[in-house]
Amino acid sequence: MSPAPDHRDESAPTPDATFDPMLAPPRAPGDSTRIVQLWSLLPSELSTVFRPKVSDVAGEILTEIQQAVPEYARPVEGAFGKLITAGVQEAILTFLDRLGDPSAVPPDRGRVFQLLGRHELNQGRNLDVLQTAYRVGARVAWRRMAEVGAGAGVPIPTLCLLAEAIFAYLDEMSALSIEGHAAAQAREAGALHRRRRRLMDMLMAEPPVSAQALAELAGAAEWELPEQVVVVALEPTGEPASALPDDVLVDLESDAPSLVVPSPTEVHELETLLPGCRMAIGPRVRLSEAAKSYRWARRALDLVASGALPDSKVTWCDDHLSDLWLLNESFLIDQLANQVLAPLSELKGAHRDRLSQTLLTWLETRGNVKEIASSLSIHPQTVRARMHELESLFGTGLRDPQLRFELMLALRSSMRLGSDT
Repeated sequence: MSPAPDHRDESAPTPDATFDPMLAPPRAPGDSTRIVQLWSLLPSELSTVFRPKVSDVAGEILTEIQQAVPEYARPVEGAFGKLITAGVQEAILTFLDRLGDPSAVPPDRGRVFQLLGRHELNQGRNLDVLQTAYRVGARVAWRRMAEVGAGAGVPIPTLCLLAEAIFAYLDEMSALSIEGHAAAQAREAGALHRRRRRLMDMLMAEPPVSAQALAELAGAAEWELPEQVVVVALEPTGEPASALPDDVLVDLESDAPSLVVPSPTEVHELETLLPGCRMAIGPRVRLSEAAKSYRWARRALDLVASGALPDSKVTWCDDHLSDLWLLNESFLIDQLANQVLAPLSELKGAHRDRLSQTLLTWLETRGNVKEIASSLSIHPQTVRARMHELESLFGTGLRDPQLRFELMLALRSSMRLGSDT
């Protein structure tokens, strides 16, 4: 195509009247077929027509962006200045290169737009500000290209195609920035997750780590240190944690998954938030004692699994404090049971179980025959017969307060743990 300034169409459209990206509705992303068609329909000579104006147009675009976008209205210097200047220049040069030969554009030429998307995330913004800047830049570019093209005798239909190409290119830049923003967001979320996992490990450490180290990591993990926490032990289920509040520290990937929950209200919501998960909720403790809350929650979950505690989807340690204390050390429980329950060891299983239950009920009811009979659903005479046998086995020891206390501990713990003693 040869420029023909002497035959210029005086009815050529004014730039802003024909195309204004600030007013045009957004197109559906990913219309790559139409974009390819547009580049193929535009004469490659247009690149030569517009290239001498690159520096002037870039300066105008940068000026108008800073006037229209308050967030960018600052000195063009440092990392910000380099990035926004590179973005403007890259946008213009890549557009012109594609006019000349779309296949000659390196695939990494769009990286600057991904970096701009990442920059917006680093500034704590979504992409609205950047999208506005893109639209301002496209408007300026179209205005200048329409002026230059009209002056060079570019036909009106070609200018209309050029306007659509700018619009399509605007979509491409936006899509690349969305990719950069999303990738940075994913990396940031991953880094934050790793910091919070390290924070959980630090909270569970025994002895506790220093308050300064804890505060530093909590700041990096964007977690406000509470005065008290509840640690929740979970059964491994693979359930996602997306429904959990942001202030809950989460470990669902390890073999012993757990949560650190600062809010009492949130603790009561866990059953709803993790409907497919069996859990044990530890005691509320000072932050420095989080490891203790976790230890007791995990112990409670193990006792539920063994049958020593009731089979419940949610087990509150506060409801089982005496059992947790009593069943804390199985070796010592066995030693105590072997010692104080030795008189029952020679009896056969069912007989031994009946006498053990009768003895425990007798200890709990302080020897009231009627209460024992009612509790065990047996005749009072049966109670008397069993107690006579127990007295013959234990002798005067049943009148010893210390032995009675030890018998009660041994019987309760053995029955909870399912001991064969």
